[in-house]
Amino acid sequence: MSRVSLEGQVAVVTGAARGVGELLARKLSARGAKVALVGLEPDELKQVSERLHGESDHWYADVTDHEAMSRVAAEVKERFGKVDIVVANAGVATGGPFVDSDPESWRRVIEVNLIGSAVTGRAFLPVLTESRGYLLQIASLAAITPAPMMTAYCASKSGVEAYAHSLRAEVGYRGVRVGVAYLSWTDTDMVRGADQEDVMRELRQRLPWPSNKTYPLGPAVDRIVAGIERRAGHVYGQWWLRGMQGVRGYLPGLIGTVGQREMRRFADRLTGMRTGLVGAGGAADEHQRATHRD
Repeated sequence: MSRVSLEGQVAVVTGAARGVGELLARKLSARGAKVALVGLEPDELKQVSERLHGESDHWYADVTDHEAMSRVAAEVKERFGKVDIVVANAGVATGGPFVDSDPESWRRVIEVNLIGSAVTGRAFLPVLTESRGYLLQIASLAAITPAPMMTAYCASKSGVEAYAHSLRAEVGYRGVRVGVAYLSWTDTDMVRGADQEDVMRELRQRLPWPSNKTYPLGPAVDRIVAGIERRAGHVYGQWWLRGMQGVRGYLPGLIGTVGQREMRRFADRLTGMRTGLVGAGGAADEHQRATHRD
């Protein structure tokens, strides 16, 4: 598939304060794109914006807030004149046994990862239609295969994958391309935060190769950038994820069998696991919600 030059393109990246979002913003900027950063941490977003190669700006907004995101979409268009690319990257995670999970944190994963992605799409689709642009939804290996101790994250990423595939069929005739990006365990604050819990780290290490590895961030983001340049329908942050699509129908039964054995192994260590959102991004989300409640 031919590639589209990013020179002069206007790209919006949500969850851009760190991790995938930050590095993606830097790499898009290095290729000549003007970048709009969206997230919950204005100071961090400002610092990211100041380090970019070209024109950029940043907006504070909760991706689950439709009014706020609609305002951002209007302001980004006013600031840059158009929007060509939107990357719905913002996401949070929590882990541990479902029965002991914190209901608020569990719900928040669904709200940010699934509802927030849909709110982002709803806010920006009018301007993407004008530019015949591209919406890239960041999903996960968790959309392809279920995993014990990750009920909220797997549900949210499976849901957002289905949402994006459905949306592609709706808006394609209007010139808007929609893609889904899949990432395995990638070296971000979210993954490092999850690994602070011994049981989660050990469970992950017992997964079959190559799903038991943590992969470097740079090559994964390079693959995402290449997917954006191609306006690809599917983008794979790690080479082997493409092959998972062909066997995904067998995975729920396999995980259901093997997962029971693994959970039995760890059963006496499950009590008292942390139930909140993981990583620095999760902490920022919890802080933002606590501040708004006060």
